[in-house]
Amino acid sequence: MNRPMQQPDVARPLVELQAITKRYEGPSGTFHALDGVDLSVDAGEFVAIVGQSGSGKTTLLNIIAGIDRPSDGAATVLGTDVRALDEGAMASWRGAHVGVVFQFFQLLPTLTVAENVLLAMDFVGTVEPAARRDRALALLQRVGMAAHADKLPATLSGGEQQRVAIARALANDPPLLLADEPTGNLDSRTSAAIYELFEELVAEGKTLIVVTHAEPSAQPYSKVVHIADGRVGS
Repeated sequence: MNRPMQQPDVARPLVELQAITKRYEGPSGTFHALDGVDLSVDAGEFVAIVGQSGSGKTTLLNIIAGIDRPSDGAATVLGTDVRALDEGAMASWRGAHVGVVFQFFQLLPTLTVAENVLLAMDFVGTVEPAARRDRALALLQRVGMAAHADKLPATLSGGEQQRVAIARALANDPPLLLADEPTGNLDSRTSAAIYELFEELVAEGKTLIVVTHAEPSAQPYSKVVHIADGRVGS
C-alpha cells in the first residue's frame, strides 16, 4: 500500500537541532558524545560536518537520521519531531524522507545490485510495484552502475559499491541525503567522482549533509560545521 509523502515546510529549516545532548553511561562514568549542539540546515544546502575520530560527528548524523535518539534537546527534521516517533514509525519516516550513505556501503551481500535498490522501495511503498524495477535501473544508470545491475556486491570495487549505495539512498526520492565519510575508503579519483555526483544532486534541489574528518578545501560546501569533543564550534 502506498503512503503519501510528507512535504517539508519550506518556510523553516529542513534540520533544526537545539541543545542536543547524547550521553552514554559506562563503568568510568558518563560520557557526553554530544554536549549542547545547535544546528540549522536549510533546504538546498550542501553541508560538511568536520571533526576528528570520536568528535561526535557520526552520532550527530545518526540523530538527524533517527538512527539514534538524543538524551536531551529538540530535533526537528523536515518538520517532524524525531524524538516523538516510535521505532516502527521512525523506520518508515526515514525510509521515505531521508537517504543515508554509509562509509562501508552496507549493501546486502546476498542480493544483487538492483535488488539492493529495489528493497528500499519495497520497504517504503511510495513507488508503484510495477515501476520499481525501471526506477532502480534508472538510478543505477544515473550513478554509472546499470551494467552491473544483476551482479552481487562482492564482485564490485569499493567505489562501485558506494555508487550503488547512493542509488539506494535515492530510491524513494528523499529531500534529505546524509553521508557518513562516503569517500573514506576510496581513492582520490573515485572520491572526486562521488563529489561531482553530490554536487549534481544539490543542484537539482537535494539537501546534503556530509560527515568527514578531512578539512574541506576544494569541495563546494555552502556551510562547514566543525565539531570537537561533542561541541559545535564556529
